[in-house]
Amino acid sequence: MNRKTVKIGSRGSRLALYQAERVQEKIADLAPEVDTEIEVIKTRGDKILDVALSKIGDKGLFTKELENALASGEIDMAVHSLKDIPTTLPPGFALGAVLERGDFRDALVSLNHRKLHELNSNDRVGTSSLRRKAGLLHLNNKPQIVDIRGNVQTRLRKMEEGLCEATVMAAAGLQRTGLDHYITEILPPDLFIPAVSQGIIAVETRENDPYMQSLCDRFNHVPTWLAARVERAFLNTLEGGCQIPAGCYTQTTEATFSITGFVALPDGQLYIRDSLSGHPAEAEALGRKLAEKLLREGGDQILEKIRNE
Repeated sequence: MNRKTVKIGSRGSRLALYQAERVQEKIADLAPEVDTEIEVIKTRGDKILDVALSKIGDKGLFTKELENALASGEIDMAVHSLKDIPTTLPPGFALGAVLERGDFRDALVSLNHRKLHELNSNDRVGTSSLRRKAGLLHLNNKPQIVDIRGNVQTRLRKMEEGLCEATVMAAAGLQRTGLDHYITEILPPDLFIPAVSQGIIAVETRENDPYMQSLCDRFNHVPTWLAARVERAFLNTLEGGCQIPAGCYTQTTEATFSITGFVALPDGQLYIRDSLSGHPAEAEALGRKLAEKLLREGGDQILEKIRNE
């Protein structure tokens, strides 16, 4: 009997390959009759490193080339950081599975090991994320914000070369690449609200591919899948992405589900946050309701101002 070989598409960074290898391991454990190969594909987001994300848009920036490879049959599934996947997928593609969530918090890395509240007007913090810029300036409006992009290693190198004195990155990215010793401070999510779906590894497949979906069902982590659906519903209702300073995080127990989110101006001076909680059965509706609540509380004016600029 011929063995099935599944080709897994991935970006080529150390973090992306780590994520693809975790999916590969899951398939080996739970579908030992399947062989896998990792195919490295370079995306537009990997090629354009000298322009801020907010200026080039985010729709498909890190996914389009992988989706092209999926559509052509060059690969059978694509592995992404879920926060890079637009909340509305292009026709013909589906979210097949997610792995158990890693750390969803942000981490501050600084050259002199000073914490966020210790940074002053002489310090530059590197980030291209409007969400992180708004969160930083909301908590401490003294530092200067400079654009810095690239993979985890590239951003650390740019900091060490003198582009900035500190930077903020996903804690999971540093942990997964073995660089968590760089972390100066883990930023508490109740103070520094993370990106939607941060810390989640996702698998994208072709729509209407029953074999791939059945394979994904074997390793899909259901609690993480629920959190992802809720957080993506929140962002989709805001019609947000990399260009919008917004984020949220979820917490769940057997009896309750809660979501906390925010939307802000990039300078952090107008910052609207709120929370909702309810039964886990209504979790996805809570995500949409929270976004609608933030829009009513002034978020719609924030988003209009950002888009007009």
